[in-house]
Parts: sequence; C-alpha cells; structure tokens
Amino acid sequence: VQLQASGGGLVQTGGSLRLSCAAPGRTSSRYNMGWFRQAPGNEREFVAAVSNSFGNTLYADSVKGRFTISGDFAKNMVYLQMNNLKSEDTAVYYCAARGGTIALYRSSDQYTYWGQGTLVTVSS
Repeated sequence: VQLQASGGGLVQTGGSLRLSCAAPGRTSSRYNMGWFRQAPGNEREFVAAVSNSFGNTLYADSVKGRFTISGDFAKNMVYLQMNNLKSEDTAVYYCAARGGTIALYRSSDQYTYWGQGTLVTVSS
C-alpha cells in the first residue's frame, strides 16, 4: 500500500502549511495514521497520530498547540495543519499507517505503510 503525501513547501517563520496524505484501504477499514519528520542529520521523529475509528489524537510535545491532525475519512484523507511554524520544524515529513487500534503510537516501528516524504522548509 502506497501512501501519497503532499503539501510541503517553503514558508516563513510564523506561517502555516497544510500537509495531506491519501490513506490506504476502503473507508470502512480501521486504521491509524501518523505523521513523522526527519531533519538533516537527525533521526525520524513522531509528530502526530489519529485513529479513524475512535477519533483520538496524539501529538509530540514540540508541536502541541501549533499542529492539528485530522481526517476526512470518507475521502480517505488525513491532514496535518501546521501553524506558527518555526525554523526547527524544517524537515521531510512522512505519513504512515497501521491497522486501527484505540491506542496510538509514537514509535515508527508500529507503522506498516509509509508514504514518500514531502519537504517543509521554514525560513527566518
């Protein structure tokens, strides 16, 4: 299953971007979606996750209050609205998916399917 992430680009500090990801399977499938990011020289890190079945969300502390993950599950789409962007948000952002559970996971090992990355660059 190939996920399709899009929406990256160049934005100034304090600006906003919305990333999109086409989710796998039929709309009746239960799955969890996550966003991760990887900056040059750094390991991939968790950003946010959402369950399409239970509606619960989870965020990394570094983005809490600035980023919002949401889904239009009728369209098999998941979004990451990023506001008040900072230079440290610069990274390649990846969407990921796994079978649906009420628990949400921060570890990339818990996700089965991955999309190609989309680059977000925040300039000061």
